[in-house]
Amino acid sequence: MIPNLITIMRLLLVPVTIAMIVRHQWAAAFAAFVVAGVSDAVDGFIARRFEMRTVLGAYLDPLADKALLVSIYVTLAVIGMVPAWLAILVVFRDIIIVAAIMLSWVMDKPVAIRPLMLSKLNTAAQITFAAFVLGGSAFGFTIDPWLDEAIAGVAVLTVASAAAYFAQWMRHMTS
Repeated sequence: MIPNLITIMRLLLVPVTIAMIVRHQWAAAFAAFVVAGVSDAVDGFIARRFEMRTVLGAYLDPLADKALLVSIYVTLAVIGMVPAWLAILVVFRDIIIVAAIMLSWVMDKPVAIRPLMLSKLNTAAQITFAAFVLGGSAFGFTIDPWLDEAIAGVAVLTVASAAAYFAQWMRHMTS
């Protein structure tokens, strides 16, 4: 299916984007990041519009999103472009969510996690912040006037999203 191929292409863009960041090839990194972001919207549109949703796509799409975001944040932290604690927070949230899902399966009480509106807002904030960091480096503009507020916003949304998923998971596990 076409949406799954687009998603696989997005997964393949992850190491390309990371390689460009490590080499300080900011315009190429920004372009790859934007292409990955646009491909996310395109594959979702095609899947919905043309009834091409698949079980594989339901797993691949969030995997591709998380692989891109986690890789970007970790790489930007390693090279000193974002605070390490922010990258740790972004990664930790995803690890906790995956661990909770796995634990629910191990306990024979599988949980279906559906994206919450808060989670979508969190993802949008994480993507926007990463795009500004990459774009600022690519095009020579500074984000310093808003950097602290942007970091705080991403951190607050990341923690709030993790808490919302944890509360949802706890309700499921104790019902």
